[in-house]
Parts: sequence; structure tokens; C-alpha cells
Amino acid sequence: MTLQLYNTLTRSKQSFQPLDPERVTMYACGPTVYNYAHIGNARPAVIFDLLYRVLQTRHPNVVYARNITDVDDKINAAAAEQGIEIGVITRRFTEAYHADMAALGVGRPTIEPRATEHIPEIVSMIERLVAAGNAYVAEGHVLFDVTTFDGYGRLSGRDRREMIAGARVEVAPYKKNPGDFVLWKPSDETQPGWDSPWGRGRPGWHIECSAMSAAHLGEIIDIHAGGQDLVFPHHENERAQSCCAHQSDRFARYWLHNGFVTVEKRKMSKSLGNTLIVHELLEHWPGEAMRYLLLSAHYRQPLDWSESALRQAVTTLDRLYRALENYPEDEFPGTRPADAVVEALEDDLNTPAALAALNALARELGHCAEAAECRRRAGALRASGRLLGLIQQPAKWAEQRQSVSTIDPARVDQLVTRRSEARQQRDFAAADRIRDELDAMGVELEDSAEGTRWRVKARPGGETNDE
Repeated sequence: MTLQLYNTLTRSKQSFQPLDPERVTMYACGPTVYNYAHIGNARPAVIFDLLYRVLQTRHPNVVYARNITDVDDKINAAAAEQGIEIGVITRRFTEAYHADMAALGVGRPTIEPRATEHIPEIVSMIERLVAAGNAYVAEGHVLFDVTTFDGYGRLSGRDRREMIAGARVEVAPYKKNPGDFVLWKPSDETQPGWDSPWGRGRPGWHIECSAMSAAHLGEIIDIHAGGQDLVFPHHENERAQSCCAHQSDRFARYWLHNGFVTVEKRKMSKSLGNTLIVHELLEHWPGEAMRYLLLSAHYRQPLDWSESALRQAVTTLDRLYRALENYPEDEFPGTRPADAVVEALEDDLNTPAALAALNALARELGHCAEAAECRRRAGALRASGRLLGLIQQPAKWAEQRQSVSTIDPARVDQLVTRRSEARQQRDFAAADRIRDELDAMGVELEDSAEGTRWRVKARPGGETNDE
């Protein structure tokens, strides 16, 4: 099957045909590092990590760039508020972003360019835009003239007047048009700045990504990805300035955008106090369960985050890991993912269908009787999970499940031993009482010929699972 991707630019699902099958290029907008990432920031990181994995199964060389925005007015404000240097802020939250995304199973991109390391390329691109008449200098600023690009508005599907009326655009007297956007702005002595033909200043947000993409991937790239909130103005502006700077009618051949994350059916926002910070969630929930939940809805659709959905993700992963308990990984090296999982992912990253196929594999393995067939199915299950970034670390999963729980393992072991002794003495009433006590604590028991094993059921904090 040919990989199918929904292209925001054409508003249709298309077969993916890269410019060069031997070198596929993808750019995804990364974090602005002034605070911890919230779960809405994590969704594109997880989704496009998955796309990167899928592309790597089909092409020998996939160059994936995900940038770090380390010069921005939000960073300046955070540093001023805390009374520390801007570099301290950006280093701290870049490291936190890397750690938090790694906990969600997100791998590093091929290239992670930083805006501050590409000032010469940014200045050069702005110079080309000014020389071509697409940008102009006004009061120490350099602005892009949106009227000079006929295709402006095509990506977001709105004409220029509608976009200006419905967007937060800075109205300034030095603008020729209200929708013109900043490429370069002046810096005072308290702000980061670099020398340029227009005086000491710093780049606008949009031009950073265009310059970094061109520097590492080329003037025309295969895929540009990000959250739905970036379609306008960020990606619309990137497209305009990139096409004009390179004198081309094309910048990215496929534009992919993921939907928003809601919390208990409500929009996530600071005003509602329901912004979920990944760093804080990881103190109470396994990162792999968070990844599973982020993959549970189709990436183009909204995803509703709730504790009940997270509990269910934990329960499901417990079941998947349990299915593989008796099948060491080295028994089936090189096994390919199941066709049903691959076909689902190649259909515009249909993760709900892929996860359904993954769970079907686990059920089939549970009903398997013949040893060789069981090993084959276990191999397909593990390989399918690897493609999805799931069920690869049983020891870590068990450790995380214990560490995020308030259950005292020593206390549980003591109760399990007492229950075993009661059963040996045929005091089944006492054994049942102990099992009920453990159940109320959120502990699940599994009796076998080798003895009794226990695991935390689903909800960190000792709450029993009622699903």
C-alpha cells in the first residue's frame, strides 16, 4: 500500500511521493523554551515521531528536523520576571523538554536546529526578500508585504481580509498593510540582539523556521508538520516568505496538522486552570500510558484527555505486557510488524485502527496453543509495538508502575505471604479477606503453579480500576 497523508494545502488525502525517495525531508515546529511543555505540546511531538518511524520503514534516509525556538519575546519576559539570564531559561527548559518527550517515547529528530545558531541564514533570507520587493524597512523593523504573494491565504483557506479580521495581528503605524508581519525587530540593551543591515535586533518567529528549514533540508521540502493552531499565521507566513525568498511557487509539498487536546471535554487554557503539564503528569502516570492515550484518537481529530482514559491506557498496556511475559525478545529478532498495523498507519496514520490491531494480536496470542505459532504471534506483537513506540520495555514499565504508586511493596509482599500461608492451612476465609484488602489497595493477584505474583491495577495512588 502507498502511504497516504492528508495534505492541509490541498484539503485531501494524497499518496506520498517524495521529491527524492533516497532522501525524504520533514520539518516539524518544536518548542519555544520558556516553560515546561503541556500535553497539547506533546501531541505533535508524539504524532510526528510516529510519522518519522513509518517513513523510516519505507525510505533509506529520512532527514527529520524539529527546531528549538530559543529567541522569542516570551523567553525575554520569563527571564525578566525571574531575574535571570535568557540563556539560563532556554537551557533549563530545553533539557526539560528533552527529558519529558523521552519519557513519552519520543526519539530525537535527525537535526534539532536552534534559532540563535542560524542568525546569518536568517539575515541573508531577509536581505533577499527586501531586494525582491517582498519586504520593506520601517522604523527599525523589516516587514513582509503580504500583498506581494498571490498565494497568501491558500494554506488556511481564507482570504486576506478574513484572516486579518479573525487573527491577532499587531496593528502598527509603520505597516503598509495590517496583515504584514515582522521579519526583524530592533532590540534594546535588555534584549538579545545581533548586528544586521537594519541595526541591532532579533528575528521574528516565522522567519526563523523558514531559514532553518532551508539550511538543513533544502529550499523545497517534502513534509512540514505542526499543530492545527500553527496553520495561521505561522505556517501561512512561512509558506509566503519561503516561496518568495526562493522564487518558487512551492515550499512544502505536504502540510500535516494535528488537532487540539481538550481536557474533560473543555478547551485547555490558563484561564480555566486546566493546563496539564507533562513534567507534572509524569510524577503520577507512566509516560508510555500517556503516549498510548495521545495515539488513541486520529491525529487530525480533537483528543479529549481524562483520567478515566488514562486509567484505561494503563490497563491496556498492562494486558499487552502480560501477553508478552513468557516470550523473551531475543527469541524472535527481525520479525516484521503485522500487516494490519502497518496498513492502518499507512492510511494517514490511523492510530485508532493500529491500536485495535495491536490489541487483537495480543488476544490471538492469548488463545494460541502451538509453540511455534505462539512465538510468531509474539514476534509480530512486539514488532508492531516497536513501530508504535509501545511495549518495548517490560522492566521499565513494571518499575514505573511501582514508582508512581503510593502502594508500599513491602506491605504487599507481607500480605501476599500471609495469604499463601492461609491457603496452605486451608483457611480460605482468611485468604479471601486478604485478597479483598489487596484489591481495595489497588493490587491485582495472579496465582500460578510457581506461586503468586502481584501488580498495581490501573490508577496510580491505589485507586481500584472499575473499567
